[in-house]
Amino acid sequence: MKYIALVVLYILSFSVQAERLKDITSVQGVRENQLFGYGLVIGLNGTGDNTDFTSQSFASMLSRFGVTLPAGVSATSKNVAAVSLTATLPAFSKPGQKIDVTASSIGNASTLRGGTLLLSTLKGADGAVYAIAQGNLVIGGLGTNGTDGSRTSLNIPTVGRIPNGASVERTVPSSFNTGDTLTFNLNRPDFTTAKQVSDKINDLLGPGVATTLDATSIRVSAPRDPSQRVTFLSILENLEVEMGEERARIVINSRTGTIIIGQHVKVSPAAITHGSLTVTIKDVPPVVGQDGTVTGGETIVSPREGIEISNNSGHMFVFDPGASLNDIVRAVNQVGAAPGDVMAILEGLKQAGAINADLVVI
Repeated sequence: MKYIALVVLYILSFSVQAERLKDITSVQGVRENQLFGYGLVIGLNGTGDNTDFTSQSFASMLSRFGVTLPAGVSATSKNVAAVSLTATLPAFSKPGQKIDVTASSIGNASTLRGGTLLLSTLKGADGAVYAIAQGNLVIGGLGTNGTDGSRTSLNIPTVGRIPNGASVERTVPSSFNTGDTLTFNLNRPDFTTAKQVSDKINDLLGPGVATTLDATSIRVSAPRDPSQRVTFLSILENLEVEMGEERARIVINSRTGTIIIGQHVKVSPAAITHGSLTVTIKDVPPVVGQDGTVTGGETIVSPREGIEISNNSGHMFVFDPGASLNDIVRAVNQVGAAPGDVMAILEGLKQAGAINADLVVI
């Protein structure tokens, strides 16, 4: 029988893991900003585009340098390409600092290899100019065309990067140094973790310094002096906090057949038939004496769970009492079922209420 490989990860945690506050939270008001722009890449070896907007931009550039084209002559060149520019402006960036820029072709250029970006502005969402970009592109892809019209490419040759290609020209206002408090926002909202953070800070600095606002935010009283506030935050962000345990969750990647099962996932008695495959989860009530033996004394019924899986080819699996969802997935995989069958079974168990977990399909 040909077995279909299915990656199953069963996540176990035997102790609560402590994480640094800086790794699980962000400070409200301290954030990156996205910049965008438009520019021309020149110096291409005949691999530029021939779109109308590129010709118009090229003509506008020439006019700024005092070059006037004769009437009826269009500014076209195979060595020029129009590009969209994107960059990330880190928090607290100051004028004169450098940031990286990514240039992506928006025309029909075949490659940007060997090109140079002309001076271009990068704007924020408010329309203000925050950086100016220019420089030579670094291309990670490779493309080539044959004389018979054939073409081959490696990676993406129409996207390039300019390391330190933009100079910051404007500072983004920040609320970091205003007010009497700082607010930490958890990257993953959780009431237990929020309380753990608040308790950890209060244990260090005294009662009432930190207040939990909701499952995401913890407000902390902070000094107003900027230098003291930086020192204060440096101490807090290195505190180690015990994380709250995650909700029971099953994550399924339908494209790769990967199934990830959280540690708190439990299975209740149920039975599912999928095609020729049958999955049965049932209670097995063994008879146990009060003294812990199977003989003598008054007997007590102690429900235990068992699982059976069968299909038309005669496969059957019997598990020990207390079988987990991980056991079900592994057994179904041994039968040779396709990942789609396993996913359908898990979805059926979820709909029947036999799994107390969130089912996430990505």
